[in-house]
Amino acid sequence: MVVLLLGMWFLSGCTTTNNIEFPDVENNVAYSKVASLGFVNANEKVPYGSNESQFALLWRATQAEQSKSKPLVVLLHGGCWLSAYDIKHTYALSTGLAQVGFNVWSVEYRRSGKSGGGWPVTFDDIKAGILASSVYNSGEFKLNNTVVIGHSAGGHLALLAGGQMSELKGVIGLAPITDIKAYAAGKNSCQTVTKDFMQGMPSDKPNEYTQANPSEQPLHQQSIILQGANDSIVPAYNLEQLNRPVDLLEGVGHFDWIHPGSAAFSTLVKHLNGIDK
Repeated sequence: MVVLLLGMWFLSGCTTTNNIEFPDVENNVAYSKVASLGFVNANEKVPYGSNESQFALLWRATQAEQSKSKPLVVLLHGGCWLSAYDIKHTYALSTGLAQVGFNVWSVEYRRSGKSGGGWPVTFDDIKAGILASSVYNSGEFKLNNTVVIGHSAGGHLALLAGGQMSELKGVIGLAPITDIKAYAAGKNSCQTVTKDFMQGMPSDKPNEYTQANPSEQPLHQQSIILQGANDSIVPAYNLEQLNRPVDLLEGVGHFDWIHPGSAAFSTLVKHLNGIDK
């Protein structure tokens, strides 16, 4: 059951109406370029639970008329499922999506470490955060006109959530972790903390890894995978076995998807506009 707590907090600076002009960038964007981007503050902060990490931020489309024919975007940020990486690094992405006509419901959630997350707590938060959008403001947003977009570890969670929420309009994974078992065996800094999120390795927690593995769970029928060929943080793992459309972009790295000045962002918007049409 989703409990949408009463009360909303308006964020400082949310009265800004000027659009941000995001600089055009070459492929394979560095994280530092994303982190330094400007953004427009969210219009509202809406808690969906009692923990300080259980809230969503709502960005209204810059022009309200633009959003009437478009789905709500529920955005799930990445960051290796770690508490060290929070919702803030996708403020620019939320701003960019709002500026091209989408209302954006960006979900914060408990993650590995001090925020108290991990499997399955984190996944439970994700599902609650998505469902909370459908009861907000007397049902302004409908799940059947909602697309869940997740980046990296958020893409992993988006794919899993879509498999359990068939009423959604669609799911888009941006460089998603599609095979968590294979990912846990890797050696980069994000791969090596998979064991923290799962509280063990696949050999220790075989059932849990199966439950948390998009490659072994049903996916939403309208799922799309967007992947960069130059992504060294989340390499593509046997994407064909997912049996869902994949758009593999040459030269694109891991963070291009969350920079509104990138070619990858334009590809995301194209798919978002075309989903289920």
